Amino acid sequence: MSSNKPGVLNIDKPGGLTSHDVVARVRRLTGIRRVGHAGTLDPMATGVLLVCVGAATRIASYLQQGKKVYETVVRLGEETDTYDAEGQCIAETMVPDFPLEVIDRNLDAFRGDILQTPPMYSAIKKNGQPLYKLARAGKVIERPKRPITIDVIQVLDWKNPDLTLRITCSPGTYIRSIAHDLGQMLGVGGHVHSLRRVASGSWRVEDAVTLAALEAAGKDWPRYLHGLRAALAMLPVVVLSMDQAYRFALGQRIAFPEAPVIEGALRVLGPSETFIGIGKLRDGILSPHKIFADPTKFKIKI
Repeated sequence: MSSNKPGVLNIDKPGGLTSHDVVARVRRLTGIRRVGHAGTLDPMATGVLLVCVGAATRIASYLQQGKKVYETVVRLGEETDTYDAEGQCIAETMVPDFPLEVIDRNLDAFRGDILQTPPMYSAIKKNGQPLYKLARAGKVIERPKRPITIDVIQVLDWKNPDLTLRITCSPGTYIRSIAHDLGQMLGVGGHVHSLRRVASGSWRVEDAVTLAALEAAGKDWPRYLHGLRAALAMLPVVVLSMDQAYRFALGQRIAFPEAPVIEGALRVLGPSETFIGIGKLRDGILSPHKIFADPTKFKIKI
């Protein structure tokens, strides 16, 4: 894939870098300014960080919608102001050797659809100001609970005081809040000691490239780039005729009564399964939402 084509990099983010740090390094490597990420990871966290290059920044919101899978070590007995290992310890407690069934029973409170209070040290804004700035100023304010879904929360290991969990959850879930809240429920406090995102939607950390390997590739970095069609594999597909593809690429709505019984966002392909863009289907009408293809590719020559 040539470097002038848009695409997505699945990067295994190292600890100690912000998500923006990774974006900045990709910009330096590629010489492309239009780069962004699809889902923030805390600086201490590692694992899957999807970085969109070029026009792929326009699909970031779709990439963020996938379920997330994390592996985290919760250190019980130590409470920090940030709910993770980078914060200041504000309370310490001896941790009893909880039986696994006691821990799992408490984890039941997190399973399914729940309301979660985000940490003060977060990028959520209150009256236009990020909460973390208020927290750094010593302020603690009430944060509205947010609906999230925890599909799976599984104990992988328990060696006092460290509890290793695997969590599958909806976007917007704060693993730090789970660690903090679990510690409170057990009466000993707790924080995230380590955190790794092992999957984001269909993107897995086993398939990710390290930042070091990406930078070592130099001018050959595009070999790690996933094209738009592949990056949007989570969306249902609709294939248009040449005439339909031409009109869609021009931004026109298409009457599409033969469309599948699916409403919402679709990957729109033309003849030979050429990727055109993203459309939204409603009541048999396919409307362009994001167009990436040149309409002249589909103009019928007479």
